[in-house]
Amino acid sequence: MAVGIFDSGLGGLTVYDQIEADMPDLPVCYFADSAHTPYGTRTPDDIYALTCDATQAMFDHGCNLVILACNTASAAALRRMQENWVPRDKRVLGVFVPMIEALTERTWGDNSPPREVGVKHVALFATPATVSSRAFQRELAFRAIGVDVEAQPCGGLVDALEDGDEMLAEALVRSHVDALKRRMPHPQAAILGCTHYPLMQQVFQDALGADVTVYSQAQLVSDSLADYLKRHPDMLGDGTETKFLTTGDPRTVSDRATQFLRRKTTFEAA
Repeated sequence: MAVGIFDSGLGGLTVYDQIEADMPDLPVCYFADSAHTPYGTRTPDDIYALTCDATQAMFDHGCNLVILACNTASAAALRRMQENWVPRDKRVLGVFVPMIEALTERTWGDNSPPREVGVKHVALFATPATVSSRAFQRELAFRAIGVDVEAQPCGGLVDALEDGDEMLAEALVRSHVDALKRRMPHPQAAILGCTHYPLMQQVFQDALGADVTVYSQAQLVSDSLADYLKRHPDMLGDGTETKFLTTGDPRTVSDRATQFLRRKTTFEAA
């Protein structure tokens, strides 16, 4: 396939959906490691091993480029993969950098020194593993100075969304926003640091207030991918058909994905 999209579960479908809308002729291999979801409470070594296994499977299906549409994998495994594991003729990209570039108003590939930006107080909502990695803060420091980041680990939210329990998910969002606002009462911007969370974007916005800018990843990642492929057309693989793979039960995952995307989506066993 041309481009691989990886997530520990179904959250990355928010990224796939936007890419499919923007680039309908681009074949994609979507890989959901549903047998091991969620990643947010796993150790960094465990996340690294699982992410490498999934990425190798997408390489084997003909992908030259894989997007880790899983913030936990991007935070805990990406840098280590790029330094020690990814073959020279392949690429693995994460989802943090496009969002940080939007937040700091820097263009793709801008390697100038970090500078002050307009946003000074940022709320980060993410899985416990993403929060503990501090990967977002590290990447932000490469591009901006003087930004205060308050991170809130959103335990239980991915599980609720994977189970389709929207009432529980909404209650958890409001609880996590309340917890963050006790530490940072007036954030200027909020980062939804998990690709599951856009499903609750309106709830986050309502709980945070209309004056807080909420950044979600799907459109930003799609725009960055389009730009990347223009500059690196050699990263397009030879595949011609979109495929959905899962380590979980294909029937169960297909049913949940169909609810997720609101259209028929059929997964195959990885």
